[in-house]
Amino acid sequence: MGRAVPAVTRALDILELFLESAPLSAADITRQLGLPRTTVHELLSTLTDRSYLVPVPGQPTRYVLGLRLFQLGSVVADQLDLAHEARREAEMVAARCDETVQVAILDGTDVVYIAKADSTHPVRLVSAVGRRLPAHCTGLGKVLLSGLSAEALDALYPRDRELAGMTPRSITSPARLRIHLAEIRERGIAYDDCESNEAVHCVAAPVFDHTGAMVAAMSISVPSLRWSNERQREWGALVREGAAVLSRRLGHRPPSPSSPASSSGQEMPEKARTIT
Repeated sequence: MGRAVPAVTRALDILELFLESAPLSAADITRQLGLPRTTVHELLSTLTDRSYLVPVPGQPTRYVLGLRLFQLGSVVADQLDLAHEARREAEMVAARCDETVQVAILDGTDVVYIAKADSTHPVRLVSAVGRRLPAHCTGLGKVLLSGLSAEALDALYPRDRELAGMTPRSITSPARLRIHLAEIRERGIAYDDCESNEAVHCVAAPVFDHTGAMVAAMSISVPSLRWSNERQREWGALVREGAAVLSRRLGHRPPSPSSPASSSGQEMPEKARTIT
């Protein structure tokens, strides 16, 4: 690996300051990075000339990120393939737990599986990419539904219409579903306690993209014979980690600890992407 170029490193350090706060002045940058004032002004001049930074209208000594960065970010976003990235991370998580790992998206009231990695155990969940299941009966689906607005949820699940179940443990009451989704929203993780398959437990976590939208969910599915309270905690932590890694690959940046959105410790935005 070649030697880092100091001037480029400093320019990137300046740009990365804007990830946490904006606008910033030359004095702000000098103080935060500890760089010489002359160096900061030279770098700001270069970044402004190339449209990576732009002066704030009416405040020429303060800067915000420019259009060139938006253009570069859009190219990166276009190059990201959710299914490809999901498959890679599902395989990484499966290698650590040796259970079936799946990633799904929301399509109306169904989840559609877009990636999976199989367990090597003789007894394991049998599923397939492209399979559809009722969202309210699965851990993946309940995670995705928890990210919808109340209006979107009402459109999918009218409050006066009972839901069809897949097992005796499936949620069929619209009122109970809404209570359950509020709990998922609070803890940031969902469980499927034999609600879609009487012999399988599941734990699922949300996946976000670069806009902050919930675009998918990742789950670990475990046959009842290998499920326990200890496994629930262990695989819950693992699927959170895997979903967070996949989110970062899609360009997601969780709220900083000091931001209002992170005050509850959750990363569950109000929006989830659905395909109609």
